[in-house]
Amino acid sequence: MLSLLGTGDSLLRIVEQAFNVEILVRGNQVTVSGPETETSQVLRVFDEFVKLLDRGYELDESSVRATIDMVQGDHESSPADVLGDTALRHRGRLIRPKTPGQKTYLDAIRQNTVVFAIGPAGTGKTYLAMAMAVEALQRKEVNRIILTRPAVEAGERLGFLPGTLYEKIDPYLRPLFDALHDMMDAEQLTLLMERGTIEVAPLAYMRGRTLNDSFIVLDEAQNTTAEQMKMFLTRLGFGSRAVVTGDITQVDLPSGRRSGLRVVRDVLSGIEGVAFTHLTGRDVVRHRIVQQIVEAYERYDQAEGTEGGIRQS
Repeated sequence: MLSLLGTGDSLLRIVEQAFNVEILVRGNQVTVSGPETETSQVLRVFDEFVKLLDRGYELDESSVRATIDMVQGDHESSPADVLGDTALRHRGRLIRPKTPGQKTYLDAIRQNTVVFAIGPAGTGKTYLAMAMAVEALQRKEVNRIILTRPAVEAGERLGFLPGTLYEKIDPYLRPLFDALHDMMDAEQLTLLMERGTIEVAPLAYMRGRTLNDSFIVLDEAQNTTAEQMKMFLTRLGFGSRAVVTGDITQVDLPSGRRSGLRVVRDVLSGIEGVAFTHLTGRDVVRHRIVQQIVEAYERYDQAEGTEGGIRQS
């Protein structure tokens, strides 16, 4: 019961605040009274908690709120199945989906050769893709990981930045390095990068290559042109998989250049082995207020009749 209700009933209070019900706990019995619709939802919430605990999952405020959101949203998927999935284990830390959309995303990666993940910042598009790449490498399903993204923001100004070429492009690749450090020991990561098992490079470096037995992640794909997207996708070799992530509301291409991420939806729809996953503000897993901010901007953009008039990062 302590695991179910939390220290000092802290988890129980979160449930009570989310529903218009009264919850009474006596010994190992939980009694819920209130409107029928809400009491049935609360009972489902506790059923999902028990399933998670039975699977060895430790409940916390984040997982409790996520379970409540899924139950109140009347999602078909079981919160226990969503939160109980695992993308990667590292030193006892589990990287897991936290929303039905993220669970759908992981399943798409497992079942398809090329997956496109489109959604706003904070939805875990890149982080989960990289976790799946590291897991595939550890399972020896692939021989190397290639992480790439366009350095569009630099444009013609790249030559004016100080330092060597790698120092110039480092700010655009730094988020990928940061995620890798969360998933691997520093010594192991350094060794794998020195051997070329893990490669982090600008998109331009992919031209003319054929990438076999690789897990490839293209990040910030909204900043590719249609030609660059075609170039990237045709690099795919035997035994390889690719995940393409981006947010079509954050296009930084020069005026008049159409995003390759927008074009590819029309070009590749319906091809077997290619999947498109769309994440929304409901899939934001940063601080709870970030989810509310993203949803507020989505409503604003819809009211203005634009597809992302204000960018985010």
